[in-house]
Amino acid sequence: MLNMFSAIFKLPRTVWFLGAVSFLNDAASDAIYPLLPLFFAATFAVGAQALGIIEGAANATAALMKLVSGYFYDRTQRAKGWLVLGYTLPALARPLIAFTSSTPIVLLLRMGDRVGKGLRSSPRDALLAASVEPNRRGLAFGFHRSMDHAGAVAGPLAAAALLAAGWSVRDVILMTIVPGVLCVLLVAMLREPPGLAIDNSKIDWQWKSLPAPLKRYLIALAVFTLSNASNMFLLLRAKETGFTDAQIPLLWAGFSALAMVLSTPLSAWSDGMNRSRMLCFAWVIYAVLFAAFGLLPQTLATTIALFVGYAIFIAATEGAEKAMIAELAPKAQLGTAFGWFHLVSGLMLLPASAMFGWLWTRVNPTSAFMASAVISLVAAALLWRTVGDRESTV
Repeated sequence: MLNMFSAIFKLPRTVWFLGAVSFLNDAASDAIYPLLPLFFAATFAVGAQALGIIEGAANATAALMKLVSGYFYDRTQRAKGWLVLGYTLPALARPLIAFTSSTPIVLLLRMGDRVGKGLRSSPRDALLAASVEPNRRGLAFGFHRSMDHAGAVAGPLAAAALLAAGWSVRDVILMTIVPGVLCVLLVAMLREPPGLAIDNSKIDWQWKSLPAPLKRYLIALAVFTLSNASNMFLLLRAKETGFTDAQIPLLWAGFSALAMVLSTPLSAWSDGMNRSRMLCFAWVIYAVLFAAFGLLPQTLATTIALFVGYAIFIAATEGAEKAMIAELAPKAQLGTAFGWFHLVSGLMLLPASAMFGWLWTRVNPTSAFMASAVISLVAAALLWRTVGDRESTV
């Protein structure tokens, strides 16, 4: 434990700074994230299928921007401009949801929020990967995710306190302008380390330019992402179980708190092992969890236990998945590689969320969760084969 704390404190200033910015941004985002399904349902009568389309479209839009910003990061080796713009858009779009009067405007604002994420994600991840040695990338990405989750704890707790004090959901959404503005001010003060001296004319964003092992990994990841519906569906499941409107943010805060505590050590753990095999095992665990969400009797205790298991899965995989990208990509192509990573996963979220919402509405929630579990197992098999292909060429 002491060694872990020592390793964290030795991380570069850039990693700490980006972590602090992510804490503020996620505090604003996750203050309202668990409330959005309730707000949409009460204000616009938006059901599960429409919710899936809104979330899927928003994430697909962001995914396209992640490849663009990643490519231009490689060309310029500068991330600050993308970060400033990428945090400004959500700071404005989130609170404006409180004033919306129609579903198309909600979709537009959610897209604005996600486009901001798209503009900043690839340059930020490339900057994180370039800021540390290869044997500390899992630690760096895990620490960054821990700060994300810390914000996801603070945000829902603040939202729950404001709701208990008599604030409306609309007022809580409007309040997110405060941490959003602070986030933009902080990122504007970021000092970037010197970039690589590279020949810009050789930077290529096309799929064919990626190394073969990276492309095989991205294909497996694309299949796995098809099993990923928006986390809002898990919150809807909790609502069906009997959680009240005030308890939903507390459940999300507890989930985020556990992910916050475990993300750094579990991601750092991946630095000393075969990350591909670790992710294979994790994707199988994901399948088991989603099958349980669909098949087990949904009591309060069962739901809490499944959210605990899901938090452990998230903590173990989020940092490791990104460290795997940095491991397989050339240094001069980090931004583009992360762009493709985000593009593939983001685009697949659209059919994933739409399919999940359709099965939930037209069949039943159990069928939606079981479909996700089966697809996850297929992805794990593909990744396992990729591991074998890599080892056979060594």
